[in-house]
Amino acid sequence: MAWIYLFVAGLMEVAWAYGLKQSEGFSRFWPAVFTVIAMVLSVVLLAIAMRQLPLGTAYAVWTGIGAVGAFIVGIVVLGEAVTPARLISAGLLLAGIIGLKLTSHA
Repeated sequence: MAWIYLFVAGLMEVAWAYGLKQSEGFSRFWPAVFTVIAMVLSVVLLAIAMRQLPLGTAYAVWTGIGAVGAFIVGIVVLGEAVTPARLISAGLLLAGIIGLKLTSHA
């Protein structure tokens, strides 16, 4: 169950990163509200997951899901550039996330 909490926490990190972009520096009210709610949910779910998962693994996976997810949202939703170097870098992040999951004892 801890991995499910961690995965959803990572998705909430993606959501707040996107919301932060949409809030334009917290100058737009509803996107700012969405961002703060997603931030709180992300951290709370991370904390719940950390009850059973090692700190280093949980934090690295959480930030990795957020980073790769935000990268994908940037490309798909915001039309950001797709270059071979960016794709390789995101792939390396994803490989690290998978490696941490496979080698975790929790």
